[in-house]
Amino acid sequence: MSTTSIVSSLLDSLDANRATALVTVVTAKGKFTAALGSRVVLSSAGLMSGGLALPALTGQIHADVQQILVDGTSQILTYAGGDLEVFVEILHNPPQLIIVGAGHVGLALAKLGKMIDFDVVVMDDRAQYANQARFFSADKIVVGPLRETLGRWPLDSNTFVALVTRGHSHDVECLLEIIDSPVRYIGMIGSKRRISAVFELLSKEEGVLPEKFKRVHAPIGLDIGAETPAEIAICIIAEIINLYRGGRAASLADALRQNSRLPLHPGKI
Repeated sequence: MSTTSIVSSLLDSLDANRATALVTVVTAKGKFTAALGSRVVLSSAGLMSGGLALPALTGQIHADVQQILVDGTSQILTYAGGDLEVFVEILHNPPQLIIVGAGHVGLALAKLGKMIDFDVVVMDDRAQYANQARFFSADKIVVGPLRETLGRWPLDSNTFVALVTRGHSHDVECLLEIIDSPVRYIGMIGSKRRISAVFELLSKEEGVLPEKFKRVHAPIGLDIGAETPAEIAICIIAEIINLYRGGRAASLADALRQNSRLPLHPGKI
């Protein structure tokens, strides 16, 4: 397999926003000698190109690589007591921030998302709000019905979704679409009453198990007492960074799970 073909396959897979692995045989002893240096490109969709010249182990290696793609960490796989070693290099696009809702919070959030080098996607069903003139910092702007638009978009463990829509009906539809998806972060804006109403409706009318809501950061953001759209955007992006970098800051959602009586705006008490 030529280097040009390998690079072309890598670029095609990354352009499709798939988690991608370049798999290379780096140690090959004894009966595996002929496989040394052989390579394949694998993505979450399966084999892209190349071959490892290891017919007896190809299926096992491919299965192991798919698990590594889920974990997202490059590593070396060892087989046959060390006679065969395969380096699995995971390649990612920059993390993707999907902002569902093109209101004032979404506008501020898009600017901050680009400042931290995320690919920023803005979705809304209103072209008068979701447009390039208004969201000049966004990488992509998609106008259409929110649930359908979100459902067509490629989502993976490198995706962060912020639901900052204008109404709880949109939250319900979007959560139904992504609650079981592999995205790394789901945040939802709203008052305690709005969030409770969304969760209750999803549980009673759609059969969503209550434990699934634990992955939803709602109310969205870190517990810094944010009130204005800009402040709310800052607390959202801070929560995303906190998760992305493994920080230890307290999220507002976790604080309210421990004590539901906590006010969202402590400065007004």
